[in-house]
Amino acid sequence: MIFVLLDEIQKAMKEGFVYILTNRNRTVLYVGATRYLKKRIELHRKGKAALFTKKYNTIELVYYERYSDYHEAFAREKQLKNWKRRWKQELIENFNPEWKDLFPKMELLTDTESSSA
Repeated sequence: MIFVLLDEIQKAMKEGFVYILTNRNRTVLYVGATRYLKKRIELHRKGKAALFTKKYNTIELVYYERYSDYHEAFAREKQLKNWKRRWKQELIENFNPEWKDLFPKMELLTDTESSSA
């Protein structure tokens, strides 16, 4: 039982996320990657993360992908940053058609995902 729990914790510690934030008017998109999504979004919302998000008020989480290995998430971030805006919009619309802020659903994430930034 203990080994199973340790295995789950180790897997969670290796996972990562790529995410897209936007502002209220949906005019600006920010692509980021992190190992701890909930904590990172909280930092963006408090203005303590990327200067870009603070300057353009991109604090609404409209898209994210979860990866079992954070290296994959960071590679995907680089890929998405090179995408055209329209491609990013289509990605968001397929995942979140109404562009709702997904942050309120972050309570569904486990404690290991929000343990550090």
